[in-house]
Amino acid sequence: MTSVSSSNNIALVALKKQSRHFKLQLPSFRFNHLKSRRFEGTLKHASYVKDVSAILTKSEIDFKDPNWKQRIQEDFSKQYSLPHLNDILDLKPRPTTFTPKSRGPLDEGNGELKDKGDGYVHDDDRALLKVLKFASPSSAGAECIDPDCSWVEQWVQRAGPRKEIYYEPVEVKAAIVTCGGLCPGLNDVIRQIVLTLEKYGVKNIVGIQYGFRGFCDQSLRELPLSHQVVQNINLAGGSLLGVSRGGPSVSAIVDSIKAKAIDMVFVLGGNGTHAGAYAIHNECRKRKMKVTIIGVPKTIDNDIQLMDKTFGFDTAVEEAQRAINSAYIEAHSAYHGIGIVKLMGRSCGFIAMHASLSSGQIDICLIPEVPFKLEGPNGVLQHLEHLIRTNGSAVICVAEGAGQEFLSKSNATDASGNAMLGDIGVYMQQQIKMHFKNIGLPADIKYIDPTYMVRACRANASDAILCTLLGQNAVHGAFAGFSGITTGVCNTHHVYLPIPEVIRFPKSVNPNSRMWHRCLTSTGQPDFQ
Repeated sequence: MTSVSSSNNIALVALKKQSRHFKLQLPSFRFNHLKSRRFEGTLKHASYVKDVSAILTKSEIDFKDPNWKQRIQEDFSKQYSLPHLNDILDLKPRPTTFTPKSRGPLDEGNGELKDKGDGYVHDDDRALLKVLKFASPSSAGAECIDPDCSWVEQWVQRAGPRKEIYYEPVEVKAAIVTCGGLCPGLNDVIRQIVLTLEKYGVKNIVGIQYGFRGFCDQSLRELPLSHQVVQNINLAGGSLLGVSRGGPSVSAIVDSIKAKAIDMVFVLGGNGTHAGAYAIHNECRKRKMKVTIIGVPKTIDNDIQLMDKTFGFDTAVEEAQRAINSAYIEAHSAYHGIGIVKLMGRSCGFIAMHASLSSGQIDICLIPEVPFKLEGPNGVLQHLEHLIRTNGSAVICVAEGAGQEFLSKSNATDASGNAMLGDIGVYMQQQIKMHFKNIGLPADIKYIDPTYMVRACRANASDAILCTLLGQNAVHGAFAGFSGITTGVCNTHHVYLPIPEVIRFPKSVNPNSRMWHRCLTSTGQPDFQ
């Protein structure tokens, strides 16, 4: 396995070789495919995933074949089958030590609970990935496989505890690692993983400090975890274990896992971190190690494919309201006041869109997925001038990745290999100030950037619930013997997904979707093109 300087580089290197899979899918999927190309340049230095790049490509579909729909469904089932320890090892399961109804360690003396009761998930349980039947490719947000938008069922495996498990809990050593940047809810997930592991009977639980680097950095010791240690960590933001970008080679990480006698690794992170986790999973399989690698999707931007929502997003939208409200008050308290709020969203505008919708105070929302003009009769500046003349004030919400074509490009990258973005907020502030000066119209402009406030706070109630369920399901998946998977919410149901399927490309806002149309209705902004 080739080494890499960053864990978060990994996610989308596979795009180039895999993108033909999406050519047959219409409006929104085609948009995502085109959108994915802008990320390839930022990931050209990544080399973690030569394994992932060859995964699950699909040949052209022959729609003249009367059985094409059945073939699609069969291919889909193969794509979404979950890697299991029994793929490489001949293991015998044992009755579970977990029960939802247990109030204490009441067992038969062999670790098997007396009353296992109900509440288990069958291995053949499935959840439907998509439920909306589109009548036409021109329908708002349509996702179609063929030009007629035929209905094709796509089922994914349900998450939850199984009646049989593939580990002896008392022999298990489990490790938890948090990678990438901070995100509300990290401590909630860590806490719930530890509590659920202990409910199975695991005694040896450790935290790997500061991301993947903690596996090999001799100065970073394993942090012993127990319910006493994690009991109240959810009351604070950040990560008990610390975070970092980058890390050692996959081979070195797996060497460390073997040396530390770790049986389960729970990896909390986004697209790049998940691709790193999958590379580690593949190396463990190559060595025929009985180690499960389970991902928990963490991205404040909500940009992981197939997921309804990722933890931290709701909190970010809620926290953004404080900044938007401040900008609104500043703008409405000044003569010809203009408030600008820049929110997170390197490649997608979910936070900006949802924050604009929820606040009801935004007049212009700008996101990376929707190009806009500043100058001219259909430009942002002319509309802003109209708002000032008619309303006396205006508030703008802009995602950090929007309008990058206006800024000077740099070849610089961060530790994750992501291209360093220019500050669109500062640029907008300068352009607006210059425009109003040129037309002789006074304007009082205030710029607010709450980036680190948004991501460093404690998870709100909605995210805390999601984190709790994700942490529990991650442990259930590990004991069920799955590896190279992640857990998340698809179509309101908690499911397990093979990692390659969620890291093909980042999820982004579809400009043809009903949600974006709702945002436009809320702001009242025109088409800036």
